[in-house]
Amino acid sequence: QESEDGKIYFVKIHAPWEVLITYAEVLNIKVPIKENDIPSTVENPLDCMLAPLRLPEKVMHPEPDYFTAPFSKEKQELYLINDESTFFSPSMRNRIVNYILTRCPYGTEEGKKKFGIKRLLNNGTYSAAYPLHDCQYWKKANDPNCDNERYTLYMEWARFLRFYKEQPLDLIRKYYGEKIGIYFAWLGFYTEMLFLAAVVGLICFLYGLFTMDENMSSKEICDPAIGGEIIMCPLCDRECEYWRLNTTCVSSEYSHLFDNVATLFFAIFMGIWVTLFLEFWKRRQARLKYEWDLVDFEEEQQQLQLRPEYEAKCTQKKKNPVTQEMEPYLPITSQAVRFCISGTTVLFWVSLIIASMIAVIVYRLAVYAAFASLMENTQTLQPISGLLTPQLATSVTASCLNFVIIMILNFLYERIAIWITDMEIPRTHMEYENRLTMKMFLFQFVNYYSSCFYVAFFKGKFVGYPGAYTYMFNRWRNEECDPAGCLIELTTQLTIVMAGKQIWGNIQEAIVPWICNWWGRRKARNNPENLYSRWEQDHDLQTFGALGLFYEYLEMVIQFGFITLFVASFPLAPLLALMNNILEIRVDSWKLTTQYRRPVAAKAHSIGVWQEILNGMAILSVVTNAFIVAFTSDMIPRLVYYYAYSENEDSPMSGYINNSLSVFQISDFPDRNRPKQNPESFVICRYRDYRYPPDHERKYLHTMQFWHILAAKLAFIIIMEHVVFIVKFFVAWMIPDVPADVKAKIKREKYLTQKILHEYELEKLKERLCQGDKLATEKEFIATEGRMELSRAM
Repeated sequence: QESEDGKIYFVKIHAPWEVLITYAEVLNIKVPIKENDIPSTVENPLDCMLAPLRLPEKVMHPEPDYFTAPFSKEKQELYLINDESTFFSPSMRNRIVNYILTRCPYGTEEGKKKFGIKRLLNNGTYSAAYPLHDCQYWKKANDPNCDNERYTLYMEWARFLRFYKEQPLDLIRKYYGEKIGIYFAWLGFYTEMLFLAAVVGLICFLYGLFTMDENMSSKEICDPAIGGEIIMCPLCDRECEYWRLNTTCVSSEYSHLFDNVATLFFAIFMGIWVTLFLEFWKRRQARLKYEWDLVDFEEEQQQLQLRPEYEAKCTQKKKNPVTQEMEPYLPITSQAVRFCISGTTVLFWVSLIIASMIAVIVYRLAVYAAFASLMENTQTLQPISGLLTPQLATSVTASCLNFVIIMILNFLYERIAIWITDMEIPRTHMEYENRLTMKMFLFQFVNYYSSCFYVAFFKGKFVGYPGAYTYMFNRWRNEECDPAGCLIELTTQLTIVMAGKQIWGNIQEAIVPWICNWWGRRKARNNPENLYSRWEQDHDLQTFGALGLFYEYLEMVIQFGFITLFVASFPLAPLLALMNNILEIRVDSWKLTTQYRRPVAAKAHSIGVWQEILNGMAILSVVTNAFIVAFTSDMIPRLVYYYAYSENEDSPMSGYINNSLSVFQISDFPDRNRPKQNPESFVICRYRDYRYPPDHERKYLHTMQFWHILAAKLAFIIIMEHVVFIVKFFVAWMIPDVPADVKAKIKREKYLTQKILHEYELEKLKERLCQGDKLATEKEFIATEGRMELSRAM
């Protein structure tokens, strides 16, 4: 049909009943054979309290629960076919039509078959191919027979004012398919679990807030008689001046918010929380697999379905040992060359990230002196100089610069990753998605977390000492940590990158599609509705794409890394993630329902390779948090001082700051390091380390306290890792992956389904016996009865 502007022509593909039942058998689609008579589980006693969070039953469960069996054309009377037009759900129908279109031949060229709608879209024969939405999202359809599922989803799910309501997962699955349904189920479950982590994190933060006044370290730093009298060595060569310790008073007070005893508790808690989250998700996933008829759905079925692009590009053929049919294949030599090019490209881009991170480190080293001289010499900055120290100014600007570089590299690499994955020519859709997932995750892992790893584990660790500093490229002096510790800088870095990514992600996901759609519809808005047809309205929407869901998972998994890998430095990270995810669920549902064309439905019984990635990050998070508590925070040095070196029984932590600062004689400075000015003629300065004083026979070498602290740090890492890992594996062992009631239901359903099918076969055989076909059916009859007996026994 011609469009209103006369330039675009629309072709509606309709699958008649015969086509649907043929391909339902090919695709092994399960359909209802009998209404489920297994009693539902006992109601939750807290249901009355949770009533405000519930949705109406007709929205939550839009159709009855059935026993199902794979469709067979020969047994049509066995299935509950009340109406042929509604027997297959819309998501099933669009799956079948898409399956046909991706394999439909349309010509030959140089002896090669040309087929598939994707190829026609790529060469411009068609501009788009998409399933239609069933109605407008803001009002019901005029046709009384229309289900109006899109309108229901918008009213009950996609509006932000419904943020406190549960998600209608069965309706999402019915309208969009299982793959999108399982994503929203996972996102909703992750958000629910974040609530517990956010509450505990907030309590730990409040503990730090309420105990700020009791922190002896910041008291000593802020005390004019202690911190005001301690002269610190310059933080850069030549340009920087000597400075008094009490100038870092405010940052040391804020550092206590995150660097306290609660930090250790929260790091251990999050190690156990991650395990609970992953184990309970497996149980939730198992329940969904049963409810959505995905128990027997295996990826092996998909692995037998080759990608059309693979079939088109592979000219050689060999026999498949499973199907015993000739099929295209890619020679090993060609695969090896493609993998080499792919691997080299990925390594190049990862190296580019590391190079950019080194550039940011160089920026930090280069501008620190400029900030230091500016803040010391400019009177206009005096009112904020107590809060905005040169360290903090450098850290904030470097974090912002790092975030901009991250987003630019991210934008470029996304296109490169898709290109090299296409070049590898993966065999199946699942293989394609898994390869792309690993490439994108590896890149984004390095891209987003490298700067946090630098601040957490490298900054301030290889500084040297006055007179023998360590230099990068023999030019820039390595950064030192604030006297209050590097943890506050890691918190700053984490907050800027995490919050910036979430804000930018929501702008990209919601505002950009809305603006594009608004611009695309600007001419059509003046047309009456009867001229602006349903297919034209859908054509003007954005395309969700085959990788749309992939980007949603990637965004959430990167966020999961922020709240697990570095959570010891920022207990409020789960709270930030919780607030973002409450918004994320509604933004994703809103854009999918209102701003995007309806995606092609696909089946999935799990979150796929993302499960393994989450498991890997959960194990790594225990290690990173143990190292953060040991090496980035000041907890271990304080504990060693408290138990081994404190001399004041009434106030064990008094004197800690003086003990943690070593003495350097200014006359020992080489010319390269010596400040240009020393107006007050200081003789000694202090620096953060445990070294002997200049009048000691082992001057500037590490003291025994340094080695005691190092041993305590290593012992703490080993003990914390072992304790958390033992608890993790014990919890994982205690919680079965599949709930007992679901196991029983699966067995019961299999038994009843087999019984129904065998009884049906017996009835058919009896009919044939009655019609005189005795010899051919007697053996079949005995065999069928035997199968029924075996089924009962099992």
